[in-house]
Order: sequence, then C-alpha cells, then structure tokens
Amino acid sequence: MATHHFTPTVYHNVIGSLPPALRIADGDTVVTQTLDAAGYDKEGVQRASGPNPMNGPIFVEGAERGDSLKVEILGMVPTRDTGFTRSVVAGNVVDPEDVRTLPPSNKVIWQIDGQALTARLAEPVAGLESFVLPLSPMIGCFGVAPSLGQAISTATSGEFGGNMDYRLLGPGTTIWFPVSAPGALFFLGDCHAVQGDGEIVGTGIETTFEVTVRLSVEKKKIVWPRGETADDIFTVGNARPLDQALQHATSEMLRWLTSDYGLNKTAASHLLGQVVRYDVGNVFDPAYTMACRVSKAWLPQR
Repeated sequence: MATHHFTPTVYHNVIGSLPPALRIADGDTVVTQTLDAAGYDKEGVQRASGPNPMNGPIFVEGAERGDSLKVEILGMVPTRDTGFTRSVVAGNVVDPEDVRTLPPSNKVIWQIDGQALTARLAEPVAGLESFVLPLSPMIGCFGVAPSLGQAISTATSGEFGGNMDYRLLGPGTTIWFPVSAPGALFFLGDCHAVQGDGEIVGTGIETTFEVTVRLSVEKKKIVWPRGETADDIFTVGNARPLDQALQHATSEMLRWLTSDYGLNKTAASHLLGQVVRYDVGNVFDPAYTMACRVSKAWLPQR
C-alpha cells in the first residue's frame, strides 16, 4: 500500500463525477494540503473561490456503485497561524423577533498556536480576554460523488457526505460513504481548527491543514454515512428540516445494528431508546446534519 503526496492544481466547489485528479489503489494513503473555506492557502494567497474549495477527486481502484468507501482520518496538522470566523450567530438559530437585534456579522481573525495547540481571538472582545481554546481539528466538507452523475455544491450535503460540519470528523475517526460512481471519486477540504455543534456562526475556525487519510473499498452497501471513533459508532443524516435529517440518521443506525450486531428491530429499538445520543452537525447551510451516536460500551460483541 502506497502513500501519495497530492498537490492539487485545480479546486472544485462541487462534489460530483469530475475527471480524477489522482488515482490510487485500494488501501493507499493520501497526504494533501487544503485551502480554507474561502480559498486561501497556508501563505494567505487566494488559490480558488469559495465556498469550500475541494481537493480531488481521488479515484480509488476497485470501488463500484453499491460499495462503501472507508475513510480513516489519520492526521490533521494546521499549516497556518491564523484562521477566521464570523462574529455573530446566524439569524436562523435564534427566534425571529431577535434577528433584528443582532449586530452585524463580521469576519474576525483567530491566532493559532501550533506548538501549544490552541486558538484565541486576535483582538479579544470584552469578557473574552482570557478565552483560549484547545485545537480540535475536524473536516467540515468531504465525501464522494453523488448518484446519477450529479454535481452538488460544497455549501450543502446529502447521502454522499458533503458539508456536514460534524465536529467528530477529525483524527482517529473512520467514516464510510456510499459509493455511487466508479472509483468513488473522493473529495476533501474545508478544515476547521475548532467548531462547536451546529456551526451556528456560519463557520468553524476556518484555516488550512495537512490532512492524511487512508482510503479503502468495502463490498458493503450503506445508504447514509457511517462513522466510528474509539468510543462510539454513529450514523449521519443530511436534510432539511432537521427532523428529516434525524430520521435518516436513525434509520441508518437501525440498519447497522440489525445487519452487523445481531439485533432485531425490537432489540435495536430498546437499545436506542435508552442510550442513543443525537449530535447536531450543520444547522446553517441548505441541508442540516444530525448524527445518531451509540457508545460501544452498549453494543453486543460481534
């Protein structure tokens, strides 16, 4: 299994069936450096336009429609000492009568300390003079080509992945995407140094990273993305309204528990009814994201 150091020459604002920028074997590792969500590189030079320019697509040999692409996030190293966010919560996450009282949302800069692994506002506002956050890197937008030859904006998400902005999608996590096109056609970008649930200001701390992933093909059909951390398994649904995203995530978890863990739907329902945790991914973009998460401590032995 080889390691590829992939330097894009073109970036994409859609995820779709585009000509491959790199071809790799099943199980190979890819190391690549991303732009930030606005298209700026590690030197602060704008290389592409937003939203969320993607590296790729990467063609994985042997991947066919109906398979799953396994993506192991092996490492994320920040490559710039600044990031940016917006300054005010989005209007769609507060009561309508409160929208008119919100101050203007401006772009603000954060300082990233790669040695201390922290981030802080470059110009702290009153009350946050000592506000220092530990870095918690995550990939905001990534996935595989959608079905039917579609090319879908990196501003949104679907069964194929996309702009999910789920904070558990960082180093040590494995995620599976449903393959709908030959070679899977994997895209990657939009990395965050830190982000709370929901991306409610419209950004995480947007910056550039060197990302290392291992891509493998599994001959298993799934409908929505599935993921695993050291402690949990989770499924992801992307849709609007939010309850539809939750439904997708829950149905995918029921499929997983019954197919892989020997539970019938009644047993799976008892389990989920008492130990499930729901996490909010993106609630800012056109499709919202919900994750259905279960601790491995509650799962039957496979």
